[in-house]
Amino acid sequence: MRKPIRKVKNAKMARKLRRKLNIRKRVMGTADRPRVCVTKSNKNIRVQVVNDLEDHVLFSVQTFGKGAVAAAKANKEGAKLIGAEVASKLKEKNIDVVVFDRNGNTYASLIGSLADSIRENGIKL
Repeated sequence: MRKPIRKVKNAKMARKLRRKLNIRKRVMGTADRPRVCVTKSNKNIRVQVVNDLEDHVLFSVQTFGKGAVAAAKANKEGAKLIGAEVASKLKEKNIDVVVFDRNGNTYASLIGSLADSIRENGIKL
């Protein structure tokens, strides 16, 4: 992860970037324990499962596009649906333990409900 070249002038975005860089210093995905990276916006949620040693994205689940989860939006119910889908795909690949990367977002309602949904479906975070 690279830092931006210029100074981030928006204070809120600067705090988020600082949190993101601190998290990425410590969190790393391997083949046995891949990293589950969550990206959210006001309209969409995207989850990527990444092996950082090989720089390889195993799969991604989102609320938009080709591999979209039906009836999932950027709310708590949509996060639960996406978490269940991520857990089922991880089980297909015989992965039981993952590392959770909240990507600079606060572990609040949406990110927390997504993580809880992954845990409820049998994956250890």
